[in-house]
Amino acid sequence: MADTTADNGTEQAGDGERRGDARRAAKLAKHIHAFAGKHGGAEGQLAHLGQMGTRIVLVGEDGSWGDLVAPSHAIAREAAEKAGLTLHDTFDGELAAKVRTGPYEWSRMAGIQVGGPSDGGPADG
Repeated sequence: MADTTADNGTEQAGDGERRGDARRAAKLAKHIHAFAGKHGGAEGQLAHLGQMGTRIVLVGEDGSWGDLVAPSHAIAREAAEKAGLTLHDTFDGELAAKVRTGPYEWSRMAGIQVGGPSDGGPADG
C-alpha cells in the first residue's frame, strides 16, 4: 500500500491557507462594515498594488474616504462581498465626485508648493 502522508499534508496546508484567507477577508469586511456604518453607507473600488496586494478604496455617503490593503485581489473581493460593498470598476466619475477633502488633504497633495509639509508630517498652521 502506498504512503499518502505527503498528499494529505499538502491538502491540509492548502486548507489552512484557505482558512487564513477567509479570516483575513472577514476581518477586512468588519472594517468595511464599520466604515460604512460611521459614514452613512459606502461604495468602493479595488486597486491592484502589485506584489503588495490590493487596496480597497472606500468612499462614504458623507464624502469621507479611507482605504484598506488586502494581501490579494481575491481576499479584497471576498471582503467587499461579505460587507455588501458596492464596487466600481474605476475611481472616477460619480464615485470620485463624492469624495470630500479638507485643508489637510489639499496641503498633502500640493506639498511644499502651497506651504504644506515637506517632511510628510501635518501641515503647519
